[in-house]
Amino acid sequence: MPRDTDMNAKIDALLNQMTPEEKAGQVQQFFHFVGIEDVISPEVAAGRVGSLLFVRDAAEINRMQKIAVEESRLKIPLLFGFDVIHGLRTIFPVPIAMAASWDMKIIEDSQAVAARESRAIGLHWTFAPMVDIARDPRWGRMIEGAGEDSYLGSAVAVAQVRGFQGDAIGQEGRIIAGPKHLVGYGASMGGRDYDEAEISDSQLHNVYLPPFKAAIDAGAGNIMCAYMSLNGVPPTGNQWLLRDVLKGEWGFEGFTVSDANSAFDLCTHNFAADPKDAAVRALNAGLDMEMSLKLDEAAFRQIPAALAAGEIDEAVLDDAVRRIFAAKFKMGLFDNPYVDLDAVDGVLNDPAHREVARAAAEKSFVLLRNEGDVLPLNVGTSVALIGPLADAARDTLGPWVFEHDNAETITVLAGIQAKLGDASTVRYSPGVSMIPRTNGSFFDNLPGFDTAPIITVDDDLEIANAVALAQQSDVTVLVLGEAQNMIGEAASRSALDLPGRQQELLEAVTATGKPVVLLLMAARPIDLNGATPDAIMTIWYPGSQGGAAVANVLFGDVAPGGKLPFNWVRNVGQIPLPYGRSKTHKPKDHDTRYWNEAGDALYPFGHGLSYADFTYADVQTDKSVYAIGEDVVVTAQITNTGTRTADEVAQLYIYQRHGSATRPIRELKGFERFTLPAGETRTVTFTLTAADLSYWSSATRGWAQEETTFDLFVGSNSRADLQTTITIKKP
Repeated sequence: MPRDTDMNAKIDALLNQMTPEEKAGQVQQFFHFVGIEDVISPEVAAGRVGSLLFVRDAAEINRMQKIAVEESRLKIPLLFGFDVIHGLRTIFPVPIAMAASWDMKIIEDSQAVAARESRAIGLHWTFAPMVDIARDPRWGRMIEGAGEDSYLGSAVAVAQVRGFQGDAIGQEGRIIAGPKHLVGYGASMGGRDYDEAEISDSQLHNVYLPPFKAAIDAGAGNIMCAYMSLNGVPPTGNQWLLRDVLKGEWGFEGFTVSDANSAFDLCTHNFAADPKDAAVRALNAGLDMEMSLKLDEAAFRQIPAALAAGEIDEAVLDDAVRRIFAAKFKMGLFDNPYVDLDAVDGVLNDPAHREVARAAAEKSFVLLRNEGDVLPLNVGTSVALIGPLADAARDTLGPWVFEHDNAETITVLAGIQAKLGDASTVRYSPGVSMIPRTNGSFFDNLPGFDTAPIITVDDDLEIANAVALAQQSDVTVLVLGEAQNMIGEAASRSALDLPGRQQELLEAVTATGKPVVLLLMAARPIDLNGATPDAIMTIWYPGSQGGAAVANVLFGDVAPGGKLPFNWVRNVGQIPLPYGRSKTHKPKDHDTRYWNEAGDALYPFGHGLSYADFTYADVQTDKSVYAIGEDVVVTAQITNTGTRTADEVAQLYIYQRHGSATRPIRELKGFERFTLPAGETRTVTFTLTAADLSYWSSATRGWAQEETTFDLFVGSNSRADLQTTITIKKP
């Protein structure tokens, strides 16, 4: 990677040679699908394209790169981007599942594998991580993020950026991270994808912006803008957001990119008058690159005309080009733009990558319920494995994967069969039909996007068969949930119930009186309508090695240790219900605000059971009064009172009793996942900094740490009640 002085000199030399058309080309990115080579190739040769996305064939990447480097006038290489969300060939658990691990090392390791595979086929940049905070589980894209909490979300964002990029942009085997979607996309009205978001200044600064700031501080080289309108102004054309906050206050030195067509769509928003106006407003606002689906849907094609009309200052365009050139130089593309085709298969098929995927899945599972300690199962136990997702390879991977191999995916059925071998009997039935959503979406037009096959059975006969199998077996393991295309982009839902006749299947099998273990393959809270199987574990969409990981946890080789990254609501009527709510009028009545139903979550944020029991004791601070700006050290004793080694995630929450604005009743401000042998005690230590004890106050219009009293809580979830109290005073 060249030194900055050398790089900047080379960039200056290039800029001095470029025409307005060539500069405009560098800030344009286009989808490149099979079948449109004749459209894209001449544009690349003419220098009117700076980046391509959705190319995943290494030979095609080399072919397009050769056109750019050998046929264009200035020989400027292309930057190739791709949606590497939770793996390329090796598929990891979906991002919300990785967040549920509360294990930053396995998250970083997983994205490092994804980066290595991506770089091997010639990709340079991923449109990930998604760091949007999501507090409405109807919103399908919550699957791509870390849940509802800003502190956890920030930690996960940092781990993912480090996994993708390594220590610096250009590190061997790593790619540029592109956190998205700045900002507020997760707060879309009603949980409806692409809908507008109205967010208060307090929520924006305290909840939605911090994960982006954390990702930038970790070195993220790119930021993607959100589609929707934020408080009336689309982020793609929001100068306050992109120039004042991102590039000004935060000092972001990378480049920004629109989401697909979101610059051109400033016209759709009734924000821009026409595509040229959209280009002017987006570029002036601080957008450096436009991502476009088609050549005729690219606002930035109008940049030369806008320059000629004096509507854009060329220095603004030069700044955008400079940022993109810096990324290309740092990635070494001017020195070596091509892929080593001989090395691709060895990287994509590295068995070590699959081991990381299996470990990641094992760490992500959350045991919600385990009545009578029905789990773990004994290897000699006969199992009725029932459910339309039990042997569904494509669904096991989850959405947002394109270069996967369904044939190598280990389903739950395959994993359990391999685990038990001849030691026991596994009786399988799909139970009911699984018909994925069939209405069209953006992805239906993407080459390589495959939906799961439709499983169609005679539901009445198969439910009866499932009941018979349950009665013949020692235990029933049900694998229910949503098909992978029922969640994700353009996959919001207005209900949280099980699709089709799965609820009926669940109730019929539970009525046998035999032990029932429910595995939920989903990425949002599912409303079981009062059904209470003996054990419930959410396995998310666990990826390539998902079935092997499930078998290891079910039969006790690994104890579950994941924790929920969101409140698990009882039903859709409670939404939104974040754990970090503020006290309001009649706080004691908070959980009875619906007269006909309990108002709190069914399972709280941070909840997750284990095969061991943990007790918390002796929460202490080194003193009771601290000066503003002083660190607070918090310790607690945690003992494994069970009979086996297991993982626990200790969590620290704070509550500021008074100040210039009201504060949430709980705020996560520290956590640690660790392994603890049976009978042993561990001291956990958390350090609260001045930043942890500060917040953005809508009263003072800025960040503040105030003289106040804090309650500090340490425990296994957000309802922790073991506490101590400290006072903060001015020095």
